[in-house]
Amino acid sequence: MANLKAIRDRISSVKNTRKITEAMRLVAAAKVRRAQEQVLATRPFADRLAQVLYGLQNRLRFEDADLPLLKQREIRAVGLLVISGDRGLCGGYNTNVIRRAENRAKELQAEGRDYKYVLVGRKAIQYFQRRNQPIDATYSGLEQIPTADEASAIAEELLSLFLSNTVDRVELVYTKFVSLISSRPVVQTLLPLDPQGLEAADDEIFRLTTRGGEFEVERQKVTTQTRSFPRDMIFEQDPVQILDALLPLYLNNQLLRALQEAAASELAARMTAMNNASDNASDLITSLTLSYNKARQAAITQEILEVVGGANALSS
Repeated sequence: MANLKAIRDRISSVKNTRKITEAMRLVAAAKVRRAQEQVLATRPFADRLAQVLYGLQNRLRFEDADLPLLKQREIRAVGLLVISGDRGLCGGYNTNVIRRAENRAKELQAEGRDYKYVLVGRKAIQYFQRRNQPIDATYSGLEQIPTADEASAIAEELLSLFLSNTVDRVELVYTKFVSLISSRPVVQTLLPLDPQGLEAADDEIFRLTTRGGEFEVERQKVTTQTRSFPRDMIFEQDPVQILDALLPLYLNNQLLRALQEAAASELAARMTAMNNASDNASDLITSLTLSYNKARQAAITQEILEVVGGANALSS
């Protein structure tokens, strides 16, 4: 009977754990929807900014514009902006992006270049601080769904490093959102800005939907409608000055999109991890229930044998 009680207690414990993991999965799903809504809300500004930059690009040769954010220089030091999460329970999300950042740092060292970290997320901060890595700035406790103010604060730090010649290039290491079950850590150059990167291109947005009671993601291709400025348009300011004012906004927008994509990747990884945990809990409950039934049947059989044995002893 003691064994039966232990199995019952374990079944109860696993059921409680399954309730928690299922609740965490649903919370992550709700936050993915919020991230989706924020991506959609920021698109009008991003599209309009792309249109203006595209128009200026056709009127100017960016390569001839003497602007600090476009200036290519000899690479002696690189700033690595690493975006991780503040929390765990999201599978290999944090481990993968940290490993990618470490590998990139080793590549830079092999090339004879210095590097500095700008870290976003408590997991990356704790990891690199324990290893005494060169860290310039850290950001943690950000909103689960990133905001423009947070992106602007990080962008100001990156601009300060780049414009003061502390670093000659800024690279972004983050997790690119692919689907609910797939994400990919990537490295992207943020500074100096590449004029070719300002050209209009097809973009994708994700929509979290449900089908048959299960969550799934639909990807939708979006094309930014761009058109050149009229040739007779007169600028009140020098177009180079306008461009100089718009490029930091473009950098902020690029950074915000990366933060949003990293947040969506983290939430999707947490959804997947909690879903797997719930499935494993269900399998374990099934196995424990079977063991409980077998043990209970064995106990009943033993009691019957003892009663029969006692009756035979009396009759004899």
